[in-house]
Amino acid sequence: MPKIISRYIARQFLFMILASFIGCFLLILLIDFVELIRRGGDKENADLWSLFMMSLFRVPVFTEQIMPFAVLFGSIAAFLNLSRKLELVIMRASGMSAWHFLSPALFVAVALGVLAFSAYNPVSAYLMDKSLEIDARIFGASFSPADQASSRDWVRQQGEDGDSILKAISSHDNGRQLAGITVFSYDKEGNFLERVDAKTGRLEEGYWRMSDVLVTSASAAPRHYETYLVSTHLTAEEASETMAKPSSVPFWELAAVIDRAARSGLPAHRYRLQYQTLLARPLLMAAMVLIAATVSLGVFRFGNVGKMILGGVLAGFVLYVVTELAKNFGSTGLVNPILSAWLPAIVASLIGFSILLYQEDG
Repeated sequence: MPKIISRYIARQFLFMILASFIGCFLLILLIDFVELIRRGGDKENADLWSLFMMSLFRVPVFTEQIMPFAVLFGSIAAFLNLSRKLELVIMRASGMSAWHFLSPALFVAVALGVLAFSAYNPVSAYLMDKSLEIDARIFGASFSPADQASSRDWVRQQGEDGDSILKAISSHDNGRQLAGITVFSYDKEGNFLERVDAKTGRLEEGYWRMSDVLVTSASAAPRHYETYLVSTHLTAEEASETMAKPSSVPFWELAAVIDRAARSGLPAHRYRLQYQTLLARPLLMAAMVLIAATVSLGVFRFGNVGKMILGGVLAGFVLYVVTELAKNFGSTGLVNPILSAWLPAIVASLIGFSILLYQEDG
């Protein structure tokens, strides 16, 4: 295949995929920014610039999930554009098969997949950590029912003063810094002692150091403290496993986090799944190109363009559902994380490859 044609096809696919991704990025940014303006309307620290930067830092993590679908829709658009201008017809007439002009597209998809986990993911994790710092500064003191409903699960911990259960609205620094904290403390006999609401908290050796704290108990009136200590036996590794989201850990640090969790006796299913999901990203993106080819390689002037696009949307939706189900099973340990991460990409690739073989070679 002439190199000039390969470069032309690769540019077409790269442009369409990036256009699709940037469009989704801007749409998510707009929706998230409007939602943050609504949430921060009554906060003294919430100015528009801080809310915009917080939203801008959050969006890259969200858009990591839509990258494969940006490849799918961008590939469909690229194929339809080539078909509309009859360029695919000319290529076929010159003796090229679908596999010839699919090669540059697959190369672009795999290259983007490698960049996604090697460069984009570490940057998005770093920006997400920065957004959580802004979140803690603006919303960390909020203990409204709406905030509590969106927070993470309760974590039970032991300490020198007795057991306690803890919940936080957000966490960063691999779970060692929390914001919007609620703690219910019990004595060594299991009797309830007090409720502690804190704006922020940091894990130190043997205790959580909490700031801007309101302590409530049945035996005394609510008290406010600038600093308050809650004892805990949680280590940094255990805090990382129980508090930190896998998406907040950069790809290049995931292996170390998994190793520390294994040496501490923790399962780390979520981190193993995240690591394998990122490694499988290039194959998943290549599968999206194959699926796009199965629904959009027809001649444009023959019509049925709407059916082509609908077929691609349905294929993407089905693959998304299957991927999410596999992730849910893998994150709980019911299914091996390697299998959960790689199986959807492998099955999608085989389905797309088989359909193309049938369409092109009979």
